[in-house]
Amino acid sequence: QVQLVESGGGLVQPGGSLRLSCAATIRLFTMYQMAWYRQAPGKQREPVATVNSDGAANYADSVQGRFTISRDNIKKTVSLQMNSLKPEDTAVSYCTLAFCRTVEYWGQGTQVTVSS
Repeated sequence: QVQLVESGGGLVQPGGSLRLSCAATIRLFTMYQMAWYRQAPGKQREPVATVNSDGAANYADSVQGRFTISRDNIKKTVSLQMNSLKPEDTAVSYCTLAFCRTVEYWGQGTQVTVSS
C-alpha cells in the first residue's frame, strides 16, 4: 500500500510564506525521487521542484530563489518551503513519488491561495 498525504496549504497574502509537508507510506522510500507539482485554475499540472534521494534539487524558473524543497529519508517526508508568494502561485499542490523519473504516485493535493 502506498499513500502520500500533503498538509500545510492555506490562504496567504502576497509576499507571505507557507510550508507544505508530505508524509509517505511506502517501502524503500530512498529509491524514489520526490517532486512537488501544482495545477493552477485552467492550466495543466506542472512540476515545481524535485529532489532525489541524496538531496540534489531542481526548481522551475518561476519559483527559483523563492521555494526550497527538502526530504527526510528517515521520517519519509518531503517539504516545500514557499517564500515571497505571488498571486500566480495560487494552485493545488501535489506531492509525488517518481521512479526512473516517471511519476508513479500522487497525493490528494492541498490548496495554496495567494490573495489580498
